[in-house]
Order: sequence, then structure tokens, then C-alpha cells
Amino acid sequence: VQLQASGGGLVQAGDSLRLSCVAGSRIFSNNGMGWFRQAPGKEREFVAAISWNGQSTRYADSVKGRFAISRDRAKNTVYLQANSLKPEDTAVYYCAAFRGAGAGTSKSDYNAWGQGTQVTVSS
Repeated sequence: VQLQASGGGLVQAGDSLRLSCVAGSRIFSNNGMGWFRQAPGKEREFVAAISWNGQSTRYADSVKGRFAISRDRAKNTVYLQANSLKPEDTAVYYCAAFRGAGAGTSKSDYNAWGQGTQVTVSS
């Protein structure tokens, strides 16, 4: 299983980034997908998830209204549009494949992970 995340970078507070994650077609077609993040010294936390068909999405309270998850089935790609970024959004962002078709929020229910992309937001 391959998951390749990209799109991170160094931005200022209030800026936007779009993260992308390309997945192998076999897993992308039938599984929900999610984004998690891990800041230094902290546990990996849920950010957003989307069901296999894109009809269901879930967000962490900390990003609700600022971030949007989407998927393009033709490109086997899931996106995370991150707007109005804050310094507390600084973390390594990981995409992952859910073990089922839904939009799960628990990292223990994800069984495939990408390598992560660094997002740094300066104040």
C-alpha cells in the first residue's frame, strides 16, 4: 500500500495550504481516507476524514470551518485544504487509509499511513 503526501511548507498565520495524498488505486477506491497531524512532543491527532464516496466528512473541532477534506477518485487523491492557518496548526500531517468505507476519527482504525508532510505556521 502506498500513500504519498505532499504540499506542506512554511507559511504565515492566516495563509492557506493544500495538502495532497496520492494512494494506490486498490485501497483508494473502497476505503475512507483521513488526515492526522503530530506536533513535537504530542500524540498524533485526528484532523479530518472522508468516506469512500466523498459523501460523508468529519472534522476535529480545532479545524472545523477552516479546513476542508475532499477526494478525486479519478486521480486517487485526497486533499486537505487548510485555510486561516494558525501557529498551533504546526505539525507533521499524515494521510491514512481507513479500514472501512466510512469516515473514521480514531487512528487505531487506520491501517495504512503515508510518510507525512511538514506544515509550519509562523506568527
